[in-house]
Amino acid sequence: MPASAAIPAHAIPVRVVIITLDNHLSGAVTRAQDHFRRSHPGVTIGFHAAADWDENPASLEAARADIARGDIVLMTMLFLEDHIRAVLPQLTARQNACDAMIGLMSAGDVVRLTRMGDYRMDKPASGLMALLKKLRGASKTGASSGAKQMAMLRRLPKLLKFVPGTAQDVRAYFLTMQYWLAASDDNVVDMIRALIDRYADGERRALRGMMKAVPPRD
Repeated sequence: MPASAAIPAHAIPVRVVIITLDNHLSGAVTRAQDHFRRSHPGVTIGFHAAADWDENPASLEAARADIARGDIVLMTMLFLEDHIRAVLPQLTARQNACDAMIGLMSAGDVVRLTRMGDYRMDKPASGLMALLKKLRGASKTGASSGAKQMAMLRRLPKLLKFVPGTAQDVRAYFLTMQYWLAASDDNVVDMIRALIDRYADGERRALRGMMKAVPPRD
């Protein structure tokens, strides 16, 4: 008998692992864990801040262990070479074994590990990605450029909503970025709901349809 038949669907284990630079969103993640403990007790969230690893080697080992068993792995704000080198072998080993891996706003070695359904960052850019680069326009510095990039980030999911195929995974990538950048308690919960609802695999597929999320809120 499969494990999913032995326990209620809402209690099927799903491990979400977040690796990021520091602890500034740890409170929102803790409250998200409290939310899922009440609604879907099988969902656990491992949160790991790279800034802790130098002073607390045990925290690095905990992060590596969580990556090795993570079902959905999210990496953000990993730019420093020491931080990347510390977990890159574990992330690479887990890339094809987890349900989804998402690299946001990080160094190229981390972002290229992104795998969401049929969308992989380590494959050559498709026609769709070339189009997105044109829509984004030439990169410029300054506050005005930052505002334009944020406006485009909000616009892209709407543009991709009705494009079939891999575009829906690309859309999920940009929505995940929006959730993270506006990381209120509600947005963190909905980010995790959205990722589980779309990418939970194996026995965890029973959770699809039970994890409806609302769009990111500013």
